[in-house]
Amino acid sequence: MRFFVCDQRMQRLHKNHDAYHGETIDIHQTLGQIQTAARNHGWFEESFLRQTGLSWFAFQRQSNISSTRQRRIYISAGIHGDEPAGPIAALRLMQENNWPPDIEITFCPCLNPMGFASNRRENSQGIDLNRDYLNPKSVEITAHLRWLENQSPFDLCLCLHEDWESHGFYVYELNPDRRPSLAEPLVAAVERVCPIDRSEIIEGREARGGIIRPSLDPRTRPLWPEAFWLVMNRTRLCYTLEAPSDFPLETRVDALVAGVNEALIRFAAR
Repeated sequence: MRFFVCDQRMQRLHKNHDAYHGETIDIHQTLGQIQTAARNHGWFEESFLRQTGLSWFAFQRQSNISSTRQRRIYISAGIHGDEPAGPIAALRLMQENNWPPDIEITFCPCLNPMGFASNRRENSQGIDLNRDYLNPKSVEITAHLRWLENQSPFDLCLCLHEDWESHGFYVYELNPDRRPSLAEPLVAAVERVCPIDRSEIIEGREARGGIIRPSLDPRTRPLWPEAFWLVMNRTRLCYTLEAPSDFPLETRVDALVAGVNEALIRFAAR
């Protein structure tokens, strides 16, 4: 007779009703730990906004290999203050320091620290920062865009998110030039640590195997998320990783870290 032990990390908590009601984090402590890890591993540190005792940081890790054309990857997290897995995943990635040696990495680990301070999706003025990239009204996105506009193009962008309603992990792919996709191997890697949402419709869009490939033209949309601005201005390949917020925080962090690491491995091998 065989006995199976249920892994609680792979089970829904059923806490989220009408909003996120899961674990929270101390964003001051988390950002301090990220900053310490980045300094310990030699990242260049830049603050592009400071207010009310908080700083908005961008970290850059240079490639170890000289080349006339450095490949560049951008990663962001923490744009919604009720999605704690992103900054914690950023911390773990910084601490593990397992980056491809021949690729330059730029990392914004928390784009909405004020939201985390009050455990709310929006900033302190009630603005959803991830809808503010076309005609920005917030101080945070105005400062982020000013900083982004001074950056060279990126070959790949990864935006780390959570979805409090989802049945499992899924990913948005913005790939207008139809370059070789990273989505399938990314989802396969995440599935080892987190359930995948295999619904045929996710967030009102057609999905297959945990992958959404929207066909919409960003120019037809009045409200832009960060990913839209990036794919229209700084990259032609962008993935938004969505961890399922109704699972334990550890599982969601594992999912985002696994997705980022697989994307880095696959991209570096090209």
